[in-house]
Formats: sequence, structure tokens, C-alpha cells
Amino acid sequence: MEADYILAINPGATSTKIAVYRTNKFVFLKTIRHDYDELSKYKTSMEQLDLRLKLVLKEVEENHVPFDQVGLIIARGGLIRPIESGVYEVNDAMVKDLSEGLMGDHASNLGGLIANQLRDLFPNAGACIADPVVVDELQDVARISGHPEFPRTSIFHALNQKSTARTYAHSRGMEYEDLNLIIAHLGSGVSVGAHKKGRVVDVNNGLDGEGPFGPERSGTLPTGALVRYCFESGKSLEEVKTMLAGKGGLFAYMGYKDATTLEKLAREGNAKALLIQDAMAYQISKEIGAMASVLGGEIHAIILTGGIAHNPDLTSYIKEHVSFIAPVFIYPGEDEMRALAQNGALLLKGQIKAKEYSSENVVTGLDLDSME
Repeated sequence: MEADYILAINPGATSTKIAVYRTNKFVFLKTIRHDYDELSKYKTSMEQLDLRLKLVLKEVEENHVPFDQVGLIIARGGLIRPIESGVYEVNDAMVKDLSEGLMGDHASNLGGLIANQLRDLFPNAGACIADPVVVDELQDVARISGHPEFPRTSIFHALNQKSTARTYAHSRGMEYEDLNLIIAHLGSGVSVGAHKKGRVVDVNNGLDGEGPFGPERSGTLPTGALVRYCFESGKSLEEVKTMLAGKGGLFAYMGYKDATTLEKLAREGNAKALLIQDAMAYQISKEIGAMASVLGGEIHAIILTGGIAHNPDLTSYIKEHVSFIAPVFIYPGEDEMRALAQNGALLLKGQIKAKEYSSENVVTGLDLDSME
């Protein structure tokens, strides 16, 4: 019997999503919610590997997925070395970089590792990742930060942004590669990308402290104040990093990461909740305006996506402030599971080939020292 089942895995900060497709036909979707107090016991995402692996395997078994008919396990990519967009086979080099947290610690690192371990249990399955968060298509001028010690890097919600861009293009009977788009992914972190003819030529690094703040990330902070805090507060490096990604943004202001709670309280008239919600929308609007200048004002559409795009009050605020730039379209939620499945189906059908993750495929960026 043909091994045409696809198992898609998407680890997030507080959840692990799994979906099963038979080629392009949906079979089931499950979102495993992880209690914040439970996850807080682990110092790093890597320490959560066994927990999440067991939960994924439990769901697959309970939904009677035939192990011998799974042809591919495809996961959301994590913080590996910068690479071009595409599908990559999970190999030893990738496992090593994900396990060591070479480019940083994030729940998405677990995707490739879970796929790698499950591959041993599924006799006919390969293991891949697609459009990892480190997809790097930045134009050279966007890499310059203001100091050579701190080059700008591309870390963003590549899988969802790329998938949503193609979905929008298809709805208009056009090709993604023919459009200029600004796409804002509004999730636990916020990334706003300038898509120019199919390439993300500029985007804020929402994980490492750029752009708007989100439910758990601080975004861009006043540099001088941050430097003084690092030297004067007595906080360790890890404590400061957690302030920037994990306990920043909404959590730092309100004590919770749940954007739906913020929405509810703001709607009920809680002045602080309303101010923080408006500030988040304000900063997102500013970042969209910045990306409009990157594209020279030639923009076909602005797209809001991600979980927080379900909040009509926040999206209305953004629309009021940026609709003069281009029409605004809202694709709430994440399309990442379908995007993974679509990439997997193309791979199983032989319509695309998996790329090799190696030092030869790494995007190296600029070598300023070699310039005259």
C-alpha cells in the first residue's frame, strides 16, 4: 500500500500542533496546549523534547494513523543557519545545530528534532522541514544596522508569511512573484515583512528584539536604557534575554500572554488593557509604514495574519492607520499546517526536491571587510 500520509508538526511557544493529511486531503488536526506553569519548569526548549514527543506520538496513536502508510513527517523549521526558502531534509548537520541551539533557543527548534525521532518509528517516512524561521532573502542594504558588530539578521514567521502571500495571490489570479506585499504576522511574536516579487527583502527580527512588541516579546527597546540596565541591574545574560523574548511585551505589562484576555478586558473598559492593546497596534502600524518605504510605495496589498489578527479592535486600529498605503486584507490565524502539508505533497509527488542542509547552502550575508 502506498505511503501517502503526511504528518505535519508545528511546535509553538505554548502549543504543539499536529495534522495528518493524505496527500492534500485533510485527515485530522490537533492542537496540544501546554500549561505555562508546566513549561516554566524547563530552562530551555530543548528540555521539552521528550514531553512534546510523547504527546505527539500519543495523538497519532489515538487517531489510528497507520504507521506504515506515513510517507513523510514535515515540521516547522527552527533556528538553524540562514538558508534560502524551500524544503530541507532533516540530516545530522541540522540535528546538531538544532540540538545545540546554534542560532538561539526557540520552540520551533523542536520541530525537526521531533520529526527526526519519529522517523525511526515510521518505516516508510522521510523527515523534512519547510521554510524555517531563518529564511534569509534580505537585500544587502537591509543588513546594515548602524554598527558593524551588530548586523541585522532575518528571523521571522517565514512559513506562514510565504503561505499567506501565495494564498492571497491565488485569490487574485496572480503569482506571488509578481506582487509587492507587506505582511504582518501577529502571534506570540510580531514580524512585518516587505515581500518584493516573491522575496522578503526586509523584515524585523521579532525573536531577538526588533519591531513591535507582542504577547511575550519586547520588540525594539530604547538602546541606551537597555545597555544601562544590562550593566546596572545585576541581571544575568539569560535573565535579560528572557525579558526580551519570553517575559517581555504584553506579559511584562499585564502579567499574562493571552491576547484574548487583553482583548476582553480592553472591550470591557479596562484603561490599561486598552492602552497596551492600542500601543501594540500603533507599533505594528509604524512598522508597516517603514516597510512601505522599503517598497517605494508600490504595494499591492497589506496583509494581517496570525492568531492576534482575530481581534477586530486591534486590526481596525491598524487599518485606520495604514489603509492609505494599500488595501488591507485579514487572514486570521496561522495557515502553517496546510502550508507544511502542501510542501509535503509536492515532495511526495516529485514536483519539488528536498534541499540539503549544509554549509554550502548557508546564506552568508555581507563581508564588509572585503569591500573597498
